[in-house]
Amino acid sequence: MRAHLSILVRSATSWRALALAATMLLIDSPAPAADLQPPAGYFAAVRLGPGHSPPCAPAPQPFTGALDFPSKYAGSGKSRDTLNPESDEQYQRATRPIVDMEKGFSGLVTKFMASGDPARLQCAVDWLSAWAEARALEGDAADHTGRSMRKWSLASLSSAYLRLKFSSSAPLQAYPRQALRAEAWFGEVADLVKREWSPHDPIGKINNHYYWAAWAMMSAGVATNRRDLFDQSVALYHVFAAQVDADGYLPNELARGSRAAEYHSYALLPLAMIAAFGKANHVDLATEGDQALARLARRVVLALDEPASIAARAGADQLAPANTNNSAWAWLEPYCWTVTCDPPLRTRLSALRPLAVTRLGGNLSEVFSGAQAP
Repeated sequence: MRAHLSILVRSATSWRALALAATMLLIDSPAPAADLQPPAGYFAAVRLGPGHSPPCAPAPQPFTGALDFPSKYAGSGKSRDTLNPESDEQYQRATRPIVDMEKGFSGLVTKFMASGDPARLQCAVDWLSAWAEARALEGDAADHTGRSMRKWSLASLSSAYLRLKFSSSAPLQAYPRQALRAEAWFGEVADLVKREWSPHDPIGKINNHYYWAAWAMMSAGVATNRRDLFDQSVALYHVFAAQVDADGYLPNELARGSRAAEYHSYALLPLAMIAAFGKANHVDLATEGDQALARLARRVVLALDEPASIAARAGADQLAPANTNNSAWAWLEPYCWTVTCDPPLRTRLSALRPLAVTRLGGNLSEVFSGAQAP
């Protein structure tokens, strides 16, 4: 009897030790990372409105070939600031199916979110499914232009998709298989983008193209809840924050000569979005590099209002940026959501709305106007 009691006591003591050890392991283990999320406006409900959509046109032919396109700046020298009309025409023609898909899908999502028309949702899902099933955009990228088209397209499609995925109306609930395949495809394309645009590349190469690739990875990373894509996007943002100088200039955009003002503005578009998505996931990017984003924003405002203000540093008279085109100012939506904009900038933002850019997901004013920070 004593032997049995002794065994039971030792057994109980062992179990208590094991339980204590298990508890300590749980305490010491890091908590799993929270799911990635977009800024608050992406959770908006679908609005219901009158009207009927036209019949759904077939999706553009999925682009499954090699991403081999001529540069529209072919032959323009190191600054690559002179448009080559012949090459530009070839480029426009070769990339037409991809651009049509980007604009068409973004437009369908925007119109569905504003109307609640189920036919538009069905059409958007059908278009995306056609490209996902065909594994479009996964061909070899023969050159810089091909790699650029891949990341721009990923940015366009995944960022428009975010509005469907995160809407509180759950419009994709009726399409679980299609949503799963689309997100797997986003991940496949994003893996290629991740390899093609590394934060470890020589600093002299890292310019607006890398920032756009970072935005593509950020958007796809949130769409698929992939922390590795989010982290590489943040790593590229860190490179930007170390690049911008005390006056808000980006050396690799100054190298664009007569288009330096234009490309400073163009670089700010994805950077402002990345900072907003960082904030939504409790990563403070806006203060990186001693407020690097704000320095660039101040420089871009001057460059858009007075292109000549950048001419001396660029070493060339400036071609006027697309100042009359509201998309040049679309960065204001994510920027003023992320940081506190001064009253003149907010007044300008209100006057310019609605602001939309396909490669940032469509109508940004619908997402950011009135949305509260998390």
